[in-house]
Amino acid sequence: MKTRTDAEHAAKMKKIQAAQNKKVAAKTVEKGLVIVHTGPGKGKTSAALGMAVRAIGHDMKVGVVQFVKGAMATGEKAVFDRFPDLIEFKPMGEGFTWDTQDRTRDIAVARTAWEEVKRMIADPSYAMVIADELNIVLRYDYLPVGEVLEAIGGKPHMTHVIITGRNAPQELIDAADLVTEMAQVKHPFREQNVKAQRGIEF
Repeated sequence: MKTRTDAEHAAKMKKIQAAQNKKVAAKTVEKGLVIVHTGPGKGKTSAALGMAVRAIGHDMKVGVVQFVKGAMATGEKAVFDRFPDLIEFKPMGEGFTWDTQDRTRDIAVARTAWEEVKRMIADPSYAMVIADELNIVLRYDYLPVGEVLEAIGGKPHMTHVIITGRNAPQELIDAADLVTEMAQVKHPFREQNVKAQRGIEF
């Protein structure tokens, strides 16, 4: 295998830079995005909350509503509570569906959380709204997908809406601007019997 000289490398990088600059210059649209994080792998909520941190760093107001989650204290809530003027963080779930075992109550709790999401989406003061684990309640038919599509379709032009959770419905994937599917390659919970840990899972 031939090793490039520094001059050859610099020349190649200069060509790549010019091509990349041309691509970037052609991108002129600015709008709020509908973003979906789905798939069986870990990191969907972590990625969404990472964007919340980024938005806060730009003094953008963020709203977070967590479906399903809420039965336990988390590190992210402890952090976000320090920025009450920039983020409204609302864990509104009561735990996993296999723990609650009450479909009627789960539907009622999901409806209450969804009303909060709709309120935030409709309020243009929120630059970003995160509906964490919304895909889970859609999967169990606790909320109609059509209602979610209607809300995100009518959002203010510059509002970003991020929806997380496994098994995103195809209709939501089709409506989104950005979809990332987390693939699970290895997980210590499954392979090594490692329990959920502070700072990693919560």
